[in-house]
Amino acid sequence: VGAVLLSASGALLARAHNRPIAMQDPCAHAEILVLREAARALGNYRLLGTTLYVTLEPCAMCAGAMLQARVAQLVFAARDPKGGAVVSRLGVLDAEPRLHRLRWREGPGARESQALLQDFFRARRAGKGGREA
Repeated sequence: VGAVLLSASGALLARAHNRPIAMQDPCAHAEILVLREAARALGNYRLLGTTLYVTLEPCAMCAGAMLQARVAQLVFAARDPKGGAVVSRLGVLDAEPRLHRLRWREGPGARESQALLQDFFRARRAGKGGREA
């Protein structure tokens, strides 16, 4: 899973991929890592006006972190029927009352992202390694 965070002007603030195994950190999801990196770079945890792009629908932890960081918009490619918390399972970003209104949408590339993720996990199960998803 990969994520990038852009400023309101479209400048790249941060990019990351999932690293929970490498970092021995269950919270090292791509979304969390880009939020942390951008907050450090900007000197503020409030990432107002930003847009987060991610290859897979965020989980509840990541969706909650985006709300806390005041991300303005989320665009994700593939749905995650098992752990997705935006549309697939929980609807975290639309729950009332809201801490912050974060606009979200499914972006282009859903089929491509889904195919890449399936190939990655298929290779991983077959013992061919592959970096963390």
